[in-house]
Amino acid sequence: MTMTPREAARLIDISAVRTQHTKSDIEELVKYAEEYRFINIHTLPSWTKLLSEMLKDMPDVYVGAPVGFPSGGHKTEIKRAEARALVADGVEEMDIVMNVGRFRNKEYDYVLDELVQIIKETPDHVLIKVIIEINVLTDEEIKKACELVIESGADFVKTGTGWVPGDANVERIRMMKTICGDRIKIKAAGGIRTPEEFIALCEMGVERFGINTKSALEIIEYFKANA
Repeated sequence: MTMTPREAARLIDISAVRTQHTKSDIEELVKYAEEYRFINIHTLPSWTKLLSEMLKDMPDVYVGAPVGFPSGGHKTEIKRAEARALVADGVEEMDIVMNVGRFRNKEYDYVLDELVQIIKETPDHVLIKVIIEINVLTDEEIKKACELVIESGADFVKTGTGWVPGDANVERIRMMKTICGDRIKIKAAGGIRTPEEFIALCEMGVERFGINTKSALEIIEYFKANA
């Protein structure tokens, strides 16, 4: 696959969403985004307003934050309130964690209704991704989850939070792409470490990636070396 480092960066979200991350970690991501133009930076919600201020002079790097992270098990009204607060703080891309426990309990109406309610709290310019956490789902559950996310009106279905152990899931994402087709975009996240995995997923049509910063930089360096 022929791709420039800039083109690769425009597919990758970088993040500081672990318990231990501080302001200095976020500042480091902003420097990387300024240099390479990664498309999005994600932080935990309490940092969203600060991140928005840091990125005010980089309109092509978007402010990202999660709702219901990392478990998805928050009450619906809490997730709605969190979405409203993130919008007020300047979020531009919102990754909603589906209530995986309720989903696996086959409470599909509950799950869909919650997603619809949260999405209604967001203006049209905010891009919505829904995390389904494929590493705890069967193939049949993944198919059903994709259908619910499509029905919710979200822009992307996202594979995972990165908090549940697992590899790049290339073949399971291939299955997702078959299910989703052109009806919704896919963000692959969690366990993607190598240029080879990145390229394989790009070639099957994955539109966005959540990759840890170290691996993201290594992927960019690969495309630099092979330009």
